[in-house]
Amino acid sequence: MAEPKRTIKDSIFTFLFGEPEYTMELYQTLHPEDTTVKDSDVKLVTLQNVLANGLYNDLGFQVRDKLILLVEAQSTFSENIPLRMLLYLAATYKDYVEEHKLSLYREKKVSIPRPELYVVYTGDKKHVPDELKLSSLFEGDGSVELSVKVLRDDGKGSIVDQYIAFSKIVDEQVKLHGRTDEALYETLRICRERKILKPFLDSREKEVVDIMTTLFDQQKVWEIELHNVAQENLHEGEKRGEIKGENKLGLLMKALFAAHRFEEADEAATDEAKRNQLYKEFGIQ
Repeated sequence: MAEPKRTIKDSIFTFLFGEPEYTMELYQTLHPEDTTVKDSDVKLVTLQNVLANGLYNDLGFQVRDKLILLVEAQSTFSENIPLRMLLYLAATYKDYVEEHKLSLYREKKVSIPRPELYVVYTGDKKHVPDELKLSSLFEGDGSVELSVKVLRDDGKGSIVDQYIAFSKIVDEQVKLHGRTDEALYETLRICRERKILKPFLDSREKEVVDIMTTLFDQQKVWEIELHNVAQENLHEGEKRGEIKGENKLGLLMKALFAAHRFEEADEAATDEAKRNQLYKEFGIQ
């Protein structure tokens, strides 16, 4: 069974933009020049299970038979996004070929929608590029290129800006109150007060509360699991006499828990490059 998504923001993202009116609003934000698009022109093609480890994409939608847009939401910036998007795109095209019964072995050229790839960045890192390229992940010339546009708050109040604002309010309230009902309802109150996603939250409050409550509970379970991993590493460090009985990963986990940076703790447990980056940030030698 694939692991469930653990982050509140990604799940609300998928729910929000899975609603036809907000899918349309997102498209119009990205393509304001297309004034003739209709609801019937837009179809969701979000993948349910892309990779064997249970990696799902957040949002995919097709506009007419001309355009496929894949959109991810990320609070922790990763330069590996283009490779993930390549996998999502390949799987999406595979579904398109099968749905339209396209033959790839005949002489006649097939026609496929052109792709546009985006990541909505909700984190606090200041120096984030406007575009990420697949070629940055390999050395020398390659036969394949792919670019992902990075979307940030541009101050225009678009649906993307509102989602980013919602994400930041979630982070602020979790830091203040932990993953509790108080954090949940304060998030909703503040968003309504500031008119952030207000129509969506007013019309879908029960579903939003259910999603956030469920994911709060999942996150608590995951925090316990991460704590156990950290304790195991500490025990191993003690046996080896590392850093006065605490090894580097154990110290890093403690620091991340204290900072409520649970998603990064998850990533650091399996990604050596991410660990090294965080060791440097927290001054762990």
